Amino acid sequence: MKKVTAEPYRDIDFSKATRGPVIPAESGKTKISIRIDNSVIEYFRAQVERAGSGNYQTLMNDALVAFIQQRSVVDAVRQVVREELSIPRAKPKQTRARTVAA
Repeated sequence: MKKVTAEPYRDIDFSKATRGPVIPAESGKTKISIRIDNSVIEYFRAQVERAGSGNYQTLMNDALVAFIQQRSVVDAVRQVVREELSIPRAKPKQTRARTVAA
């Protein structure tokens, strides 16, 4: 049996090293920790398996973005309808019945 020995000491210069991740995070994205129902995660993982490749987290993000866009369209339509309904309509002119002098 081969005897395993520790690697010999190396003098490594860390004076120009920077703190943080080796690979920078994507701009426009924030890492968070949330709790999601198991059934939701299972659904998105199953979608990825059915597709043959992908990332369930990306699918979840895409679903949230689609929901936000759908809501903004619905809110815009509601706003237009409210504005249209609140426009005061011109009242039809009432005509007075003329009396005929006899």
